[in-house]
Amino acid sequence: MTSSAINNASCSLTVSAKDVPYGALVLALLANAAKPGSVLIAVKEDATTPCVLVSSIGLKFTKLAGVMRYLARVYLPDLYESHFGKPSPDKATTIDNFLSEQLPSDDLAALKSRLDHINSFLALRSFMVGYHLSLADFFLWSQLKSTPMFTSQLAKSPAYPFLLRWFRTVDDQPSVALALGYVQDQVAKLNKQKKDQGSFDIALPDAAMGNVVTRFPPEPSGYLHIGHAKAALMNEHFARKYNGKMIVRFDDTNPDKEKMEFEQSIMEDLALLGIKPDQVTHTSDHFPKLLALCEQMLRQGDAYVDDTDQETMRHQRMHGIASACRDNSIQENLRRWKEMQAGSDEGLRNCVRAKLSVDDKNKALRDPVLYRTNLTPHHKVGNKYKVYPTYDFACPVVDSIEGVTHALRTNEYRDRNPQYEWVISKLGLRKVHIWDFSRMNFVYTLLSKRKLQWFVDQGHVTGWDDPRFPTVRGIRRRGMTIEALRQYILMQGASTNTILLEWDKFWAVNKKVIDPIAPRHVGLDVEGLVPVTIVDGPATVEVKQVPKHKKNPDVGNKDTAYFKHIVLAGADVQDLADGEEVTLMDWGNVIVTKVHRDAKSGMVSKLDAKLNLAGDVKSTRKKLTWLVDASKVPKSSSSSRVSVPLTLKDFDYLITKKKLEEDDDFQSVLTPATEFVTKAVGDANLAKIRKGDIIQLERRGYYIADEVDAKSGHATLIAIPDGKAASLASKHGAATTAAASANGPVSAPALRSASRSRSKSPSRKAAKAPIMYPVANVYGDDGFPFDAKVFDIMYGVKSVYDKEH
Repeated sequence: MTSSAINNASCSLTVSAKDVPYGALVLALLANAAKPGSVLIAVKEDATTPCVLVSSIGLKFTKLAGVMRYLARVYLPDLYESHFGKPSPDKATTIDNFLSEQLPSDDLAALKSRLDHINSFLALRSFMVGYHLSLADFFLWSQLKSTPMFTSQLAKSPAYPFLLRWFRTVDDQPSVALALGYVQDQVAKLNKQKKDQGSFDIALPDAAMGNVVTRFPPEPSGYLHIGHAKAALMNEHFARKYNGKMIVRFDDTNPDKEKMEFEQSIMEDLALLGIKPDQVTHTSDHFPKLLALCEQMLRQGDAYVDDTDQETMRHQRMHGIASACRDNSIQENLRRWKEMQAGSDEGLRNCVRAKLSVDDKNKALRDPVLYRTNLTPHHKVGNKYKVYPTYDFACPVVDSIEGVTHALRTNEYRDRNPQYEWVISKLGLRKVHIWDFSRMNFVYTLLSKRKLQWFVDQGHVTGWDDPRFPTVRGIRRRGMTIEALRQYILMQGASTNTILLEWDKFWAVNKKVIDPIAPRHVGLDVEGLVPVTIVDGPATVEVKQVPKHKKNPDVGNKDTAYFKHIVLAGADVQDLADGEEVTLMDWGNVIVTKVHRDAKSGMVSKLDAKLNLAGDVKSTRKKLTWLVDASKVPKSSSSSRVSVPLTLKDFDYLITKKKLEEDDDFQSVLTPATEFVTKAVGDANLAKIRKGDIIQLERRGYYIADEVDAKSGHATLIAIPDGKAASLASKHGAATTAAASANGPVSAPALRSASRSRSKSPSRKAAKAPIMYPVANVYGDDGFPFDAKVFDIMYGVKSVYDKEH
């Protein structure tokens, strides 16, 4: 490989977060400052060695000296084998001599002896080699920085004044501070990931390969939300891990809430998640057995039939008071049980309760209800039964009957685990292992089906697939891909730690999936469009093909129309001046020849410009999206459709409080306005999109097509959060509150305008990391006061690294 080819190549450097190779990291950051992208850096907590460098041709270096020598030789020659651009074998050989020496890190006496020699060596020197920082300085500094005996015991010792003066000189370099900050940032990110992420690599108790059976038991009374999706994926994961079986069981024990449509939608959502159960069952399949086992508990004296009214029963359970029916005879309990099964007036007043405890500290164990009456026809078995088991009774019984070995469920049921085990024990059924995992809770989000149903019933949302809902269908409609959803849930793992998750990482995972494949299009707000006349632009509409995605040609091409009359977004042009050069994306540069402003408002009303296609696009302050001005295109033109109407929708959270406490009334924290509608115009290619297509409107974000009118080309697009704070912050504030009194969807141009004006304000660019070499001559512009070779030893002592010492 030629020298130029090597210099243009990139390499990868993996460094340990626990045993940081500071010198290698400093050189890598310097290389990237000199030429961005030279070194791909990764900080890993589980790295087995301090550093590993893989060159562009696959060579691997694992020793600090080798890694640093490679980085200096390929990217930073002035630090190693060049002197102000000229080859210097003397310098390189001297540095190699230093790189061959390793400081003793575990022998204090030997370390002190070596530091004594280095201290003497630096008495009349500022740097290890010559008059400038070199690879030798960074190598020795890196070793000292990573030696605990030095940093904790010797770094402030008065015995090494010259060494410590030199050490502080290197330590104060801007690139060193950059490296230390980089490590801190990366470690902080790793720690945050550990909080947000987990692992499914856990061992289930008594799990035998080929014999594990798990189950996912949704109630067919609503649509799957993201919490259900985690439970389903966990059960599927462990069934596959142990080469076992997964059951999907519909817990159809409440005829008042259940519908067949929910069963169908749940199965569809599971299929989308890639979950294929080995068996689909219903709790209702076991109703005869459940009836018999309930009667068995009554005959054993482990349950009783209670006609206490609901209000009184709630009070008694809260205060540990026994029901008057608790001591009914077995015969009386069986008589009432028959009345319940018959659905008589007396039976309707009764329920079956476990005789478990009256005053246990765990209130879930205070004689829970096992069976209750319900005359509503069951969606699957009709009017056959008048009594139905509760989840607390049916779940352990059916788990055992169906052969479930491990019941994986969220830790919100943890207080009920003793109850689960008690039922199995009293009935003499096969034991089932319970494994708790944490529920996924998100900020500003309700997962309770009862509360979500309230939003549907009150018309605050359009249905269970509303983009504001945390249902699988809702977040899919918002633009979440199934691939990203599955990735994110698997990232959470089987942890039992309950945490409140932000939505940023959720949508950031999705962005990684859609960004490489989302076609790029143009969309401009209708309100505030500014006409532009390009005097030397095409007199008739010309159409050319350009890539839909500049970084991925596989996405295909799109037709782009060019014309002397175009429009720009008003927010983009208010600060333009006469003579300013700007870039029109997918066209080239133009020079603004005249800015016309409204006499009253001072706002830009139109622009005149001329092409400068040879201009440097990198030098312009603004890169603007634009569209052909459809009002100026002759109706007879073969390219009369140059744009299509768009409706852009964005949403806010349904509630204004990040975390709801148990005693909070969610209806008191409703967000006044949660839907924002903007009328826009897009390029003509958008007439071809289909419902569900995901695109990027350049310079504004990602969108999913929600509704498409093939005839008019009109499309309704929903904004997809990209994981950044701005797209996920609660929009509730002055703009939304002012619009809250409006009925129906709220138009929010003021909100968008304010957002744009903030985003368009001049931003301070991060300064490029300074290159530490060459530096100003320490002896001034006139150089050293007498003729001396740069690399000569300055006074008559032997090298501290001489083999005789």
